[in-house]
Amino acid sequence: MYKCKTFMLATLLVLGSASIAQKKVIATKKTIDQRVDSVMKLMTLEEKIGQLNQYSSKDEVTGPMSDNGSRKQQLVAGKVGSMLNVRGAERTRKVQEQAMQSRLRIPLLFGQDVIHGYKTTFPIPLAEVASWDMQAIEMGSRIAAIEGAAAGLHWTFAPMVDISRDPRWGRVMEGAGEDTYLGSMVAKARVKGFQGTNTGKLDEMLACAKHFAAYGAAAGGRDYNSVDVSERTLWEVYLPPFKAAVDAGAATFMNSFNDINGVPATGNKYLQRDILKEKWGFKGFVVSDWGSISEMVDHGYVKDKKDAALSALSAGSDMDMEGQAYLPHLATLVKEGKVPVALIDDAVKRILRKKFELGLFDDPFRFSNEAREQQQLNNPQHRIAAREMAEKSIVLMKNEKNILPLSKNIKKLAIIGPLAKSEEDMLGFWNVAWPDNSDVVTQYEGLQNKLGNNTELLYAQGCGITDTSRAGFAEAIAAALQAEVVIVSVGEARDMSGEANSRANIHLPGVQEELLKAIHATGKPIVVLINAGRPLVFNWTADNVPAILYTWWLGSEAGNAIANVLLGDYNPGGKLPMTFPRGEGQIPIHYNYLNTGRPSPDNDTHARYRSGYIDMVKSPKYAFGHGLSYTTFTYSNLQMSKPTLAANDSIIVQFTLTNSGKVAGEEVAQLYLRDEVASVVRPVKELKDFTKLMLQPGESRTIRFVINKEKLSFYNQQLEWAAEPGTFQLMIGSASNDIRLQSKFELQ
Repeated sequence: MYKCKTFMLATLLVLGSASIAQKKVIATKKTIDQRVDSVMKLMTLEEKIGQLNQYSSKDEVTGPMSDNGSRKQQLVAGKVGSMLNVRGAERTRKVQEQAMQSRLRIPLLFGQDVIHGYKTTFPIPLAEVASWDMQAIEMGSRIAAIEGAAAGLHWTFAPMVDISRDPRWGRVMEGAGEDTYLGSMVAKARVKGFQGTNTGKLDEMLACAKHFAAYGAAAGGRDYNSVDVSERTLWEVYLPPFKAAVDAGAATFMNSFNDINGVPATGNKYLQRDILKEKWGFKGFVVSDWGSISEMVDHGYVKDKKDAALSALSAGSDMDMEGQAYLPHLATLVKEGKVPVALIDDAVKRILRKKFELGLFDDPFRFSNEAREQQQLNNPQHRIAAREMAEKSIVLMKNEKNILPLSKNIKKLAIIGPLAKSEEDMLGFWNVAWPDNSDVVTQYEGLQNKLGNNTELLYAQGCGITDTSRAGFAEAIAAALQAEVVIVSVGEARDMSGEANSRANIHLPGVQEELLKAIHATGKPIVVLINAGRPLVFNWTADNVPAILYTWWLGSEAGNAIANVLLGDYNPGGKLPMTFPRGEGQIPIHYNYLNTGRPSPDNDTHARYRSGYIDMVKSPKYAFGHGLSYTTFTYSNLQMSKPTLAANDSIIVQFTLTNSGKVAGEEVAQLYLRDEVASVVRPVKELKDFTKLMLQPGESRTIRFVINKEKLSFYNQQLEWAAEPGTFQLMIGSASNDIRLQSKFELQ
């Protein structure tokens, strides 16, 4: 459990002393800001604008490519400030050498979508959040940075901190789910993991908080779609994770494709200048999303790319990613008096400052070290960390009659389904592409590794992920009939969630649930593994199959992690970071909804003239925070230090948590609060704290939470952050719908 911590310290010590270039004595004693000013004095307007221009390598394309002529010529001419999708120590060195032929030899920044691992693929971000383990999440980002930086990269376009309450949106797999408090904690952990000490060490990368802002609220769950939210919802729900990223020292921000209340985020001065750079004091730079500056033409917000460049720079977008708007038009806009040079200077300074902080002006090639690259990309400790993270990410949804864990003495075990032997799908969307996925441990291989020759492992595919044919059912049924227990692995393909992969129908694809019904009819004990990048709808399976593990997409070590959980070598402790609906008609759905004047019972479809449905209960299939264990936990002895809270005081809440089962396990104890009466309607409950801890069988621990005015505050009718006197409900439990302890207190 603590191997990752030891490894991190050792790695930091080794890499901290590895770079000779990092120790170069700088001839002057100037501060970074002074050095930036020195460079600025040497730059022409065209060279300044070049720093605001970012291109993608054609080697790896993650968006629509622009026609920008000869990139090499522009690099040599100093017209490019950053490249994305250039990776590998050898490749980044070669491209940097081209930039070093420019007049001022200003180094490039190399960026890449290192979302959940570089060579070692960790679980998708949403899966990692199911661990509710901030230290483990930080470690995943730390290792991604170590490997990415060793391959010559300086900058990752992560973390995505968008809150989303719509599982139809494909990019939920890339974020932290539906809850603002949990999402803010994750944002801090990821920024800290990617950036480390944020001092330009060779195992650190610049983080990029994205997508600013409210992209997760896209209408209909459709990527790139419009967002229409109130100011209060914006400030209470969608902005806090970004503020947490700023507070954690995030080096860069990325704006979003969507318009927000009619104004495209890329051209939104209120977001980028008024809030981010002025109110929050953000000192880094803002990069557009791929082509989002020029796409304001399609929004109908500007008439052409020249107008788009004016709008974006004026609003605070510092770097143009593959938009082909800044380079051709900014100089003209300056000459026409429409863009002050001061705005361009501010953007350039922000970018140059990061290049100085990374030490690139002292040694442009300091990250491009092939020996270090080979060492870190083949570090076996990274695989151990990835397996541990994968184990923590698995959620036990259901376990009737304690079917799980399986006995290691099973003589015949069948594993059936379209994902049982998949390699690529285990990596999930937004993995870094490699020519060979043979190092990915499939679920079948994981069971083989765990069981050895003691168990005969039977296999049948049954059907493909999106098949409509039942031709493979007979073989699957035959395998099931021979086995003592049947594992069925179903779900999405890796490219069914992620960017540009929104789905109107989020049921299990194809005939997979029909396959489950056929296997269930054999009467054999069944364990279902559900692999996905989002909450799926699988009502028949949830109601009829005795044991379900939500295994998401778990990365390089997926098979080993799943086998460890199935056979009891790891007791799952994951909790859902998103609400699982019963059907698409309930979407958007989240636990912290506002009550109405006509509330209806959660499980009542006949409460006429109440806020519900006549054809479906309003409660979700699985609630936010849900997750079972192979053991049980008892909550008892709730105590509060005082019944009344003064404005500048705090209340200490404590209770006893006991492992009342027979095996060691981890529990996430969750604290929820509700403001009973306020000047604006408050949610029925809000997550305000949590703790995760391991308990041995029979062990008890006293858990303490601190409640202060900050935890009780919200944005009032004047959009002022304040707490109002009154009565608050206190709820502590194992999930948002599994409250074990309750009380009330007063705020004076």
